[in-house]
Amino acid sequence: MNNDVKKRLNQIKVEDYIWIVYTGIIALSLYANRLERKYFIVKDEKSKNEYRNIMIVIFLILYLVYSYFLKDSWDDFKNINNIKDKKKKELITLSFIGSLLIFISGAIFLYIAIVDENIDVELAFN
Repeated sequence: MNNDVKKRLNQIKVEDYIWIVYTGIIALSLYANRLERKYFIVKDEKSKNEYRNIMIVIFLILYLVYSYFLKDSWDDFKNINNIKDKKKKELITLSFIGSLLIFISGAIFLYIAIVDENIDVELAFN
């Protein structure tokens, strides 16, 4: 097995773990929505604070995941001069730009989750 195949298999292994993390994030998000709903219906401050803390944890975890993908994409982008295929170069460049934008959006959403004490801003992620 050559190094490229080994590298790709390792990336897939890490992505498997990330899918498990995403499953946990989905469960946390459903619970956070329940707390947010409770806060808006009965004005329960404890639910509001727990919701905010969970959202901060969720976006911190996502930010770390986005960091992994940005680093992985950056590693590919750094070696772009070794690639002859023009289409592959274009796709690697676009992948890096997309990863960078997702990383930036993750930082923005994490900032909002930390700063928005009144939970006035709807946070969405994918």
